[in-house]
Amino acid sequence: MNATEKLDFLIQDKNLDIELRHIAQKVLHGERVSFDEGVILYERGELGYLGALANYIREKKHGDYTYFNRNFHIEPTNVCVYDCKFCAYSRLIKEREQGWEMDVAGMMDIVRKYDDEPVTEVHITGGVVPKQNLDFYADFFRQCKSHRPDLHIKGLTPVEYYYIFRKAKMNHYDGLKYLQECGLDSMPGGGAEIFHPEVREKIAGDKCTAEQWLDIHEQAHSLGMRTNATILYGHIEEFWHRVDHMERLRQLQDTTGGFQAFIPLKFRNQGHQMSHVPEVSVVEDLRNYAIARIYMDNFDHIKAYWAMISRDTAQLSLAFGVDDIDGTLDDTTKIYSMAGAEEQHPAMSTRQLVELIKQVDRHPIERDTLYKVVTDYKDVVFDDTNKPNYYSLPVIE
Repeated sequence: MNATEKLDFLIQDKNLDIELRHIAQKVLHGERVSFDEGVILYERGELGYLGALANYIREKKHGDYTYFNRNFHIEPTNVCVYDCKFCAYSRLIKEREQGWEMDVAGMMDIVRKYDDEPVTEVHITGGVVPKQNLDFYADFFRQCKSHRPDLHIKGLTPVEYYYIFRKAKMNHYDGLKYLQECGLDSMPGGGAEIFHPEVREKIAGDKCTAEQWLDIHEQAHSLGMRTNATILYGHIEEFWHRVDHMERLRQLQDTTGGFQAFIPLKFRNQGHQMSHVPEVSVVEDLRNYAIARIYMDNFDHIKAYWAMISRDTAQLSLAFGVDDIDGTLDDTTKIYSMAGAEEQHPAMSTRQLVELIKQVDRHPIERDTLYKVVTDYKDVVFDDTNKPNYYSLPVIE
């Protein structure tokens, strides 16, 4: 059965909960799922049911296309003024001898390492320190664009921008406009965590609020930038907190249309102050991806990060609403490995990634940052002669 036939079959099941049947009918007819219905999906939706709905939406939007892109990651520092309880990556200012703090020249050295590689994007995110201020990033953006004008700069999250702009005494719009003029192209989706204050204040109480995070994205959208959005799930939040988080994003997307991808990030419990909190199961991972695809009807893409959840789970996620599994890596990020991600030294060749996608009967597409097709790998035959083993590619967006 195809995705539509499976959904029709599900709706005809006389044993299906009446409210779940109503939600399935809404999905079939392209109608929006309400907040309360989102909670019902979490509370009552079994894996097979959720997969049928999410895959129907995924294939309606993208068919079998599964996206990845070629980028590299720069983490300017892992020292941070903030004390997020779930973070194994950062080191507080008082522990800065355990971390690193790069200068602009060091960041440009990393950019030059990829001069002969077909990367399309540099992704920049890390900790927050006073000396990496507005002038610091303006200088780097200018130098990066001057050196490689075609390289898309996806840089920093609202957590960094809120601190940088406040220190520079600039509002969000003017600060982003200035950095856009210096070369900034788009913004990743990190730092969202959970928006609701009763959770946010417990796990990341000293960083920007939900309202500030959303405003920075709104200002970016008003300047024509595309951005991503994330959620950190599977810790101390309730199901309704996840729906509240997605609802705030969905409302902003209704207004601006500037978000490209929604990226659920799994809480990993190693090396930080929340290590006592157990991780959720793979089944819950897949349920969460599926509900995200069902609820976030105005987001084009749902992304899973294979290096965080494992290659096998990433393959499974492609049947639960996910259409983007990030890309090949050459171990350029420590953010997730330090928190206990499945891949401690993530690296996958383009061939391996393409085969991973094809093994579950999906159609691999290399994209650029804005989801324009770079290479269609459906019928590509790989010739490994004189080819590099690994292509440097993304971290979260």
